Amino acid sequence: MMTFPITPKRPKEITQHGKTRVDNYFWMRYREDADVLKYLHAEQDYLEEIMQHTKPLQEQLFQEMKGRIKEDDSSAPEKEGEYFYYTRYETGKQYPFYCRKKGSLDSPEELLIDQNALTGEKNFCRIGAFSVSPDAGKLAYSVDADGREICTLYIKDLITGELLPETFTNTFGNVYGHNGVEWASDGKSFFYVTLDAAQRPYRIHRHILGTDPTQDKLLFEEKDETFFLWLTQSRSKAYVMAYLHSTITDEWVYVPNDGITDEFKPFQPRIKGVEYQVEHAGDRFFIITNENAQNFKLMQTPLDKTTKENWEEVIPHRAETLMTGMDAFEDFLVLYERTGGFAQIRISGTDGLTNAWNVDFPELVYSIGPMRNPEYSTDVLRFTYSSLVTPNSVIDFNVKKKTWTVVKQDEIPSGYDANQYMSERAYATASDGTLVPMSLVYKKGLENNGNNPTLLYGYGSYGYSIDASFDSKRISLLDRGFVFAIGHIRGGSEMGRAWYENGKMLNKRNTFTDFIACAEHLITEKLTCKEKLAIMGVSAGGLLVGACVTMRPDLFGAVVAQVPFVDVINTMSDPSIPLTTLEYDQWGNPDIQEYFDYIMSYSPYDNVRNTEYPHILITTGLNDPRVAYWEPAKFTAKLREFKTDDRTVLLKTNFEAGHAGASGRYDFLKEVAFNFAFLIDKVGMG
Repeated sequence: MMTFPITPKRPKEITQHGKTRVDNYFWMRYREDADVLKYLHAEQDYLEEIMQHTKPLQEQLFQEMKGRIKEDDSSAPEKEGEYFYYTRYETGKQYPFYCRKKGSLDSPEELLIDQNALTGEKNFCRIGAFSVSPDAGKLAYSVDADGREICTLYIKDLITGELLPETFTNTFGNVYGHNGVEWASDGKSFFYVTLDAAQRPYRIHRHILGTDPTQDKLLFEEKDETFFLWLTQSRSKAYVMAYLHSTITDEWVYVPNDGITDEFKPFQPRIKGVEYQVEHAGDRFFIITNENAQNFKLMQTPLDKTTKENWEEVIPHRAETLMTGMDAFEDFLVLYERTGGFAQIRISGTDGLTNAWNVDFPELVYSIGPMRNPEYSTDVLRFTYSSLVTPNSVIDFNVKKKTWTVVKQDEIPSGYDANQYMSERAYATASDGTLVPMSLVYKKGLENNGNNPTLLYGYGSYGYSIDASFDSKRISLLDRGFVFAIGHIRGGSEMGRAWYENGKMLNKRNTFTDFIACAEHLITEKLTCKEKLAIMGVSAGGLLVGACVTMRPDLFGAVVAQVPFVDVINTMSDPSIPLTTLEYDQWGNPDIQEYFDYIMSYSPYDNVRNTEYPHILITTGLNDPRVAYWEPAKFTAKLREFKTDDRTVLLKTNFEAGHAGASGRYDFLKEVAFNFAFLIDKVGMG
């Protein structure tokens, strides 16, 4: 049998705050060093050898997962203007076709983009921005060709089908749910965002069709490196807005979308620690803000008086309810909220107060999410709904009739019976006595015999909540006797803003000890045992599982750390790395000793020690701009150096992708099948 690669050590002394540590693998960040790719490929060869015996299982899992997706599927059509827009897939094709129909779904189809043709022989392609001009005659779209999230922007004439000669490099494209391109109302020009050297979106330009892009006017630049800039447009189409964000501080700037005005003006100048969102609604702006309101409150202000001395309170702060977002329409206002750990949708009159009520949901444990809802004048709110047992559904909710229409529910062609599975909510007790919610799903008839393979998943960062949503791929585990559990740990916002505040900065360790408490609860309740318990996390969730396995290596049978943020102190000490400066208020700035010492107490890479570890699979993307490939690679090498057992540690590199992994739908399924095969092999019933 092949032995694992021996990683060269090149000791580098790093001194901060009078403390010197030796990093033997710092050299891996230098991608131009031939030994870096040599090492990554050696790890890949070793991984192939070690996992060779699971190839039949991987193929079986892939076929099961593929059998649960409708290969010739299409999305629920979305009406905007005269057109219905949708994407569709064809059997055997990796990527979608972007299409539309005019006037009616019975009209002839217009093909806007064939992403399969765009991809060609390459193994990666992601569409970034996608924005149709007001007259529906032009399409601005951008392409990320290698996973680095740096997009090239193109303009297509939808009448002739030809590309316009002008192209734009180094642009930002819909990475964080913001489009990166917004058309002016004249349809002859558009606004777009470009990136700085650290891939920070920071500039807004305006392009007039038919002119040289190098002559495009720079309208706005965010000079503070701790702020990211995102572009959006009000649903009313009356304003183009930019959202400036720095973890705990927000500012909005805006311009009337009149085709003439270029000067973005501040809505309310930034105040450190004050976050706010803005939504245009008729004769006013609505504002959600956390100023003197930890869970946020709803305010309003006249169109011509936007600074906060003019804001009037509409809904005061509520200790039990977190306000997370809003959508304004011509005849009603929607607030997205969380109470008791559950997401809810509040609908009211246009003033935010009259005729207010909450949408009822059919299950106790569920997940909802707002959709784009581009039409301002409508009676229908569209959102997604699913649960751990109910497939993903697109819901059209008529707010006047209070009727719920399932526009589309994901089909599972190979068959699925929700009644075979049980979903429930449980609570673990954290080390400080806090009750931590968990969502569980498993096949009915499962016995609490302490011997069930179990996968515990978590995230717990940035205030991002992991709700109990459906995933058809997961059925392959449930049908093999697995329990699947989500730990709704501190660092997310499931239980309100305080839940987030108590899992960040100098409270970050709560995130990890909450997750450990969830693991211990599953064992105490005899759902599983240490040997059968696996944990999984992605990105900051990779930090989560990395920290937990270095804190409590005895507690788990297997770990899957996907693109894990594990070299925290080195990354946060390097402002040239994308995202670092934005996140000083998330983890702390290591230039300050208090934060340096605290991060060092949990940073997984810095806490590897001589002890036994579980089986560990670590994944990375060579082009990942968010968690650079060297973090997972260094973590792998250091674990190998220090661990005292003969369990498996594997590093899997996608050499053609970035943070989100494979872009093709079948390639992505193969990645999931690989991860699941690892879990089944290490903790499964077999």
